[in-house]
Amino acid sequence: MWMLLVLFYGIIKGLREICKKKALEKNSLIEVLLVYTFLSFLLVIPQAPQAMGLTGTQYLWVALKSFVIFIAWIAGFKAIKQLPISMYGILDLSRVIFATLLGVFVLHETMTVNKSIGLVLVSAGLLLLKFKPGKKPAVQPQQNRDQTAWFVFLAFLSCILNAVSGLLDKILMREMNSSQLQFWYTLFLAIYYAIYALVTRTKVSRSVWKNLWVWLLAVGIIVMDKALFIANGMSESQVTIMTLIKQSSVIVAILAGKFVFHEKNIMHKVVCAAIIIAGIIIGVC
Repeated sequence: MWMLLVLFYGIIKGLREICKKKALEKNSLIEVLLVYTFLSFLLVIPQAPQAMGLTGTQYLWVALKSFVIFIAWIAGFKAIKQLPISMYGILDLSRVIFATLLGVFVLHETMTVNKSIGLVLVSAGLLLLKFKPGKKPAVQPQQNRDQTAWFVFLAFLSCILNAVSGLLDKILMREMNSSQLQFWYTLFLAIYYAIYALVTRTKVSRSVWKNLWVWLLAVGIIVMDKALFIANGMSESQVTIMTLIKQSSVIVAILAGKFVFHEKNIMHKVVCAAIIIAGIIIGVC
């Protein structure tokens, strides 16, 4: 059951990547994040009666998790706005490496032969992204190369922080229920983005409230996080395997790159993704 919940999370996650890129076509990054987290909090208010009763220390840990995601989303949204969605989706798979290391060294999960082979294949698929087929492309100006490298760095930073957040999910769900974690985590996120918007004097236009993609983002995060938190609450679930299953989102990202955003070199990315998916399957078995 917990594997099915995580698979559901992965599929919704892939669909959300489409929503992110579409939402950012119409409104600024901070506008989208602020309104999106505010709408998400409104959706979890019905869970408030089941969310009370945490200790002061538990509130601090949830606030820390929210801050980690606060930074991760800013980095991730900036990256996905500039990078092709299919490439971002595959770069996002690098969190498998970070989450696996955290699961082994922090939670002391067993690193089996299958998990090791899976990790190697995932890493190989990521490395192949660097080698594009066809004739050698024209040399880009140094400024363009630096900008691309910066957004790739932001994508990797988002992956590392999301892996840390996944580790915190597993730890926190040992002593609280899914409603408690989701309610307070979403509230803290909304507060962080509100403070950031005030400090940066970000103006929120009326158009962002009419941006359907922002509403879909809010619904998606609540549904997928609920499934993930429940899965984390199951004692038999493992962070290393959960992280592998989550990467099913890359299939959705590649399909979106082909049919929604009409990106090029899709077959090369499909091959990279196939290697990565093979690693996921081997690692889970």
